[in-house]
Amino acid sequence: MAEVQDGATGSAVQKREDHSGAPATAVVRADRVPNPGFPPERPRVTDLDPKKAQAAERTVTALFFLSIIGSAIAVAAYILFPIDESAPSTIRLSNMFIGIGITLGMLGIGIGAVHWSKALMHGHEEVEMRHPTRGSDESREKAVEIFRQSNEESGFTRRSLMRNTLIGAVVATPIPAVALFRELAPHEDPIALLRHTMWDTGVRLARDPSGTPIRAAEVTIGSVFQVIPEGLSELESHRIEEKAKAAVLLMRLPVDELNEDPARADWSYDGIVAYSKICTHVGCPVALYEQQTHHLLCPCHQSQFDVANHCEVIFGPAARPLPQLPITVDDEGYLVAQSDFTEPVGPSFWEREL
Repeated sequence: MAEVQDGATGSAVQKREDHSGAPATAVVRADRVPNPGFPPERPRVTDLDPKKAQAAERTVTALFFLSIIGSAIAVAAYILFPIDESAPSTIRLSNMFIGIGITLGMLGIGIGAVHWSKALMHGHEEVEMRHPTRGSDESREKAVEIFRQSNEESGFTRRSLMRNTLIGAVVATPIPAVALFRELAPHEDPIALLRHTMWDTGVRLARDPSGTPIRAAEVTIGSVFQVIPEGLSELESHRIEEKAKAAVLLMRLPVDELNEDPARADWSYDGIVAYSKICTHVGCPVALYEQQTHHLLCPCHQSQFDVANHCEVIFGPAARPLPQLPITVDDEGYLVAQSDFTEPVGPSFWEREL
């Protein structure tokens, strides 16, 4: 390999022969692009004018105060506008004012922090060399010095009013969430609430959502109805909670295709069976019925239940069959429940006694 200096460009030209004996040339550039460094820093108006800096500080403080007020509004709205299930307008009012309060709380602290950093904190550009392990004592002392200098430049310690309002906004922002999540705690014994539904002896099966009782003659082979206890639609309170437990799917199969346990032979009527609509996996509504195979599908996680065999699980993560509602007919031909469910409805992880 030979090296020849190119007088025209100042580049070093290396010549060598490849495996075939033909000459090959590699050019190595001697000239390098110099590091341009950082562009000159442009001072901001707040760096040049103390009055502008004070105005920016007041703006940031006002934004943090706005965040605190917004959090207080959210909590006050939660108390002053309780949700009444019989009056849908209360849901809109509660959601609107709680949402406005939370929005003010989060926007105030977010915009205030960004404005503080852009208007009052120094924006020096720096290059920090990375090291793979613990730094030396000198570098650690340098880090402490950087924190000290950052504190001095940002004014976090010096601008006490702005700092304290920031701390207050950070503390106040989660308070609405605490107030909202508190409502998730049960006010009554959850075991008793989940153990029983509105179904009882003689309660008619009614169409959802009209609440019209359904006759056995109206249920044809292959049809499926979502039914609720008669009278549920007339409840003034706890209607949603009761429906979530008592929703039932009503189907009619050919009697010869229904494989019934002798102990439950009287739980159906002429091929008509009723099963809880609430999936035993995580409580999603089981809604898809396949007429030919008599399979029920939960759309959330694809658990499948065989209606012809007491809704046993044939696929998916559900751990147990859908609870069956014992039914019969009354003197007028309407379908009625023989009793409540004999086992708890809903997902297996709910807190209750099995």
